[in-house]
Amino acid sequence: MPKSPAITALPCRTDVLISGAGPTGLTLAAGLRRLGVDHVLIDRNAGIQPGSKAAAVQPRALEYLDRIGVGTGLVKDGHKARGFCLHDRDRTLLRACYDRLDTPHPYMLLASQQTTEEHLVRQLAELGGTVHREHRLVGFAVDFPGVTVTVAGPDGVLRAVTTRYLVGCDGVHSQVRDAVGIGFPGQAPEQLFALADVYLKPGARAAVSEGATFFLSGAGLLLVSPLAGDLYRLVAPVSSGSPPPDAKAVEHLLARRGPVGGTGSVDRVVTASTYRTQERVAEQFRSGPVFLAGDAAHTHSPAGAQGMNTGIQDAGNLAWKLHAVLTGIAPEALLDTYHRERQPVAAQLVALTGQFSRIAALADPAAGRRRNALLVAAAATEGITDWLAATLAQLDVAYTSEPDLGVPRPGTRVSPVAVPPDGLHWTLALPGTPRRGITASGHGVLAVRYVPDLPTTLLVRPDGYLAAAGVPDSPAKVIDRIGEYLPLAQ
Repeated sequence: MPKSPAITALPCRTDVLISGAGPTGLTLAAGLRRLGVDHVLIDRNAGIQPGSKAAAVQPRALEYLDRIGVGTGLVKDGHKARGFCLHDRDRTLLRACYDRLDTPHPYMLLASQQTTEEHLVRQLAELGGTVHREHRLVGFAVDFPGVTVTVAGPDGVLRAVTTRYLVGCDGVHSQVRDAVGIGFPGQAPEQLFALADVYLKPGARAAVSEGATFFLSGAGLLLVSPLAGDLYRLVAPVSSGSPPPDAKAVEHLLARRGPVGGTGSVDRVVTASTYRTQERVAEQFRSGPVFLAGDAAHTHSPAGAQGMNTGIQDAGNLAWKLHAVLTGIAPEALLDTYHRERQPVAAQLVALTGQFSRIAALADPAAGRRRNALLVAAAATEGITDWLAATLAQLDVAYTSEPDLGVPRPGTRVSPVAVPPDGLHWTLALPGTPRRGITASGHGVLAVRYVPDLPTTLLVRPDGYLAAAGVPDSPAKVIDRIGEYLPLAQ
């Protein structure tokens, strides 16, 4: 008789229960583990799912992944692209390069979502965490001050887990979101997309760029991205009812929409699928002790490779706040700022990617020619391509509406190049060089960094955003007054 698989026992109580072990849930779990927060991560699948859509990690997400110990290994297994290009067959319309971005990662890392998840799982395990596979959230009841969650294990037995907070990272069709009654307004465009990861035969002319290339030909849109190991990812809108593309269909797309003469011969199709996109943002990212993150909170066109990256940053924003509240550093009101900071980011993202998708998919030839002429003009306008690169790299995301008057503004990103982080510690940046009595080592939750030519002291949050400027230069005083620097004000 075959042996039954070992079942990792679920604890009956935890501080945070995370439903869904995709990139967002794994990032949140790794962050909480690094912060010492007790949590449980469950996922209905037996393992990492192959063939997922995300294929690029943006610089801002890489900056956070560095903080939890994932960035270096992931970069080694990915393909560094200088940025992205828009083409009409062989004609370059616009090229946005990441070379000049103020980041330790001035490139777009092309790596499959599967690769990203593998690195997150590995890091979580190294930190002592685990994923409870084949465990499904059946339901939950809000039971002040927390939640009682019913989980079905692979053995079919129902178990109850009492948790202070529940985080739904369970995707577009989130059971957590539906059960708590949070609306998910938006639209579901009818367009069907085909996706294929392929190996091409030697000499096949599939792409004319070192990075992700959008071909905006008269025959339709085609996205070609080189991945690690000579693998290419292709994404294209196709007619309704089309099956997942085989080698012949991929070659047809390359010949009709790719570079002229790009009759790329496909050696092997690794994975292929079709999917439809939705454009939706949850009305609330928090309902009492229940939170939403990643695709459970927002979903949109994959144009610009923003979705997985936005979920990773959701997790980065939420992890330190949960830690601060659970450890008594901050009041419960800090958790309200998760929705206040992240929901507008998601709304802007859905608007941006939706607009790009509609512009890219213009079917009328005359409209397509006008679009292409505008892109060429934009590329020739000073500052446009740099702005576009920073936007897609997500380095311009900020949690403030204050105008930029040339002084540090709380809620804006602090470049890790200027102030090197120390994991998920708060960081006190001091002008000048180390002084007697104040070292650059950690002081509990606070790390100290000395930055030559820094005009004033800076306090940086664990997610890399500025908490305050002009704070005391004494770590003890900053720690004692840290409640003053939390983003609590409306």
